[in-house]
Amino acid sequence: MRRHIGISDLDLTTCLYHLSWAPRFLEVPFSRHPQGPTQWPGLASSRVSSLSSLSSLFIVSAFGSGSSPTSQDPTTVANHIANYVKTYSLDAVDIDYEDDPALESAGTAIAWLSTLTTVLRQQLPQGQYILTHAPVAPWFSPGLWPRNGYLGVHAAVGNLIDWYNVQFYNQGASEYVTCAGLLTASSSVWPESALFQIAANGVPLNKLVIGKGATGADATNGYIDPATLAGCVAQAKSQGWSAGVMEWQYPNGGSAWIEEVRAGSWPVGGGGGTTTTSTTTKTTSTSTTSTSTVSGGSCSGITAWSSSLAYPAGS
Repeated sequence: MRRHIGISDLDLTTCLYHLSWAPRFLEVPFSRHPQGPTQWPGLASSRVSSLSSLSSLFIVSAFGSGSSPTSQDPTTVANHIANYVKTYSLDAVDIDYEDDPALESAGTAIAWLSTLTTVLRQQLPQGQYILTHAPVAPWFSPGLWPRNGYLGVHAAVGNLIDWYNVQFYNQGASEYVTCAGLLTASSSVWPESALFQIAANGVPLNKLVIGKGATGADATNGYIDPATLAGCVAQAKSQGWSAGVMEWQYPNGGSAWIEEVRAGSWPVGGGGGTTTTSTTTKTTSTSTTSTSTVSGGSCSGITAWSSSLAYPAGS
């Protein structure tokens, strides 16, 4: 039996298997999907068992950088993803939609994402499965994109989305690099896209997870060192926010990074105490991903996925 899990009670470690599904792969039968039955069994059962003992969740993260899924039928895509989740007894789906032209110029993304999200929820009911999206922060800037970008997505299907892993990085050298720019006052380049500004435009504050690069090498720009970020997180908490932090990418953002960023807000005590935040660690496309909010736990036993290797079952 699955228990209902929301952003407010994620005191756990979550490992994500990121599928960068190219549209052409969605046209073949699921049983022959190159990143489906071939790779998933490669996560050794002993590792799965050890993570399960830490109250782990397994999440499939779809699409990612360089993917253009909008050319495919959203209902077909959603059914493929839901089938994958059910087949492998996963817990959640993260939509890492990065089809820039479709959202920023063509304006087709909002309807496509709305249908995708609706069908996913029909297949993966709320309260039984988690469904998240991972948009870049500027897509929440009001009036900047056709059909209002991700504010349009939220208006249409936000009630079906558990939270947003907002990417506050790779958006310009001076964007989101201070606590003020990250939390309260974004630049004129991407107006009203800081954390509390997004909330002021109608997205619930505690659905907004702060996404950051774990090191300067993990993001082209937008990096904030862990100690400074910890101060930003504590400041946000003091103003009523408690959604959590997502970092790109594992293994650079391991337990030490998580503990430092949480230190001033939800410190890791080394026991099994309950917290009200989450810290999500993501890796590159077609790789394992780690999310950690458990006291004293992590996905450190999972090596980074390599798309150049074959993973036979049980390896």
